[in-house]
Amino acid sequence: MKNLLAFASLALFALAGCSEDKTEPTPEVKPVVEEAVSGEVSGTWTKGGTYKITGHIQIPLGKSLTIEEGVTVLFSDSVVKPEVVVQGNLYSLGTAEAPVKFTVPDAWKTSENQFGNLWGGLIAGPKSAEFVLKYTVLEYGGAVTTEESPSVKAGLYKQLAGEHVPVIYFPNVDGKLVVINSTIRNFNEDGFYIEGGKVIIANNYFYTTGVSGGDAINIKSGVQADVAFNVIYSPNTNALKLSNSGDRTPQAYVVGYNNTIINAGWRRPTTKGGSIWLEKTVRADLYNNLLANDRFGIKRDKGAAEDSRSVISNTVYYGHDQVTTDQFQPNTEIIKGANDLLSAKAGDNDPKFVNYPLSTATTNAAFDTKWDFHLQAGSPALGKGKTDFTRLYANGLVINGVTYTSPAPQTFAGALGAK
Repeated sequence: MKNLLAFASLALFALAGCSEDKTEPTPEVKPVVEEAVSGEVSGTWTKGGTYKITGHIQIPLGKSLTIEEGVTVLFSDSVVKPEVVVQGNLYSLGTAEAPVKFTVPDAWKTSENQFGNLWGGLIAGPKSAEFVLKYTVLEYGGAVTTEESPSVKAGLYKQLAGEHVPVIYFPNVDGKLVVINSTIRNFNEDGFYIEGGKVIIANNYFYTTGVSGGDAINIKSGVQADVAFNVIYSPNTNALKLSNSGDRTPQAYVVGYNNTIINAGWRRPTTKGGSIWLEKTVRADLYNNLLANDRFGIKRDKGAAEDSRSVISNTVYYGHDQVTTDQFQPNTEIIKGANDLLSAKAGDNDPKFVNYPLSTATTNAAFDTKWDFHLQAGSPALGKGKTDFTRLYANGLVINGVTYTSPAPQTFAGALGAK
């Protein structure tokens, strides 16, 4: 009897095994490819998909577009220079492994198009409430507006034809804008032009931007911003232009800390800027910034200086040659902060970047992705950082149910410490 039971058990086990062998495999889900996208868009652009933009697109007021990780937004019409107008909400949610990309066909990425002009930019409307870019690459834009541009028709940005569109324009003083862990490159003029909102801009790379003008981050009245841990390489004019122009409420207040700014301002045909520019009663607290080979030190507009409550502290300066070193020496326009590391002789305060030749021409705009702006042992920027100051969003901004927090300041100067 026991033998019969054992045989029956084995038979059942064999049948079960046969049943498992016949299980159908899960069908592979192929990423979507949308061949011609234009007009109004909302909903979700799904993970890994490609959306080929052949005309202007707009997120309507009251609607949202969520872009999932690994999506490619491909501006593929060379006749129309598409703009992305965001009247509603935009959430671009890439990851380190699978960033979202706003880009153009590889064949267009030539030296002739080094500064883009191949599509417009992301232009928010006055009631756009929430705007998030996380692990997002934006490249080869900044085209000139025409009378038919939707931003011109809607009275957005500078409201005129003939203007180069920035990477991002955001005007809502009641809105929220977060850009983190993203890359902005190969654009014609300004990076971000912000006229309102609660803002976090952190852990980003900006490079190869601005032909004859343009700042990497241009902030006006109505903005309360933390700007931190950004690497900004060779902007045409300033890395940060901070101004209270526009008479919006609240007064512009920017806490800018732990940024690395290299070669700023040298490609500007006039002497308007060169690293961080303060004007028109902006309130700016600037800590732990590393300025290497910039055209000027932190500079004020003598005719419209910054708010007297502003604090500037713990800046590290480096100049490879004497011309550069002389231009960050304090005077009526160049501001010396508390506990700055400032030298009078070329070559002093070498930041000891892991991989960047400090002799690189200051007018160079081409970026080598093999460069590494972390700090080697012995860098004077290590241990130079101040941490006991208040950032605006230490407790975070809640956007679409997610809390985005400004990164904590570090004990080094610049965006990247030791590896």
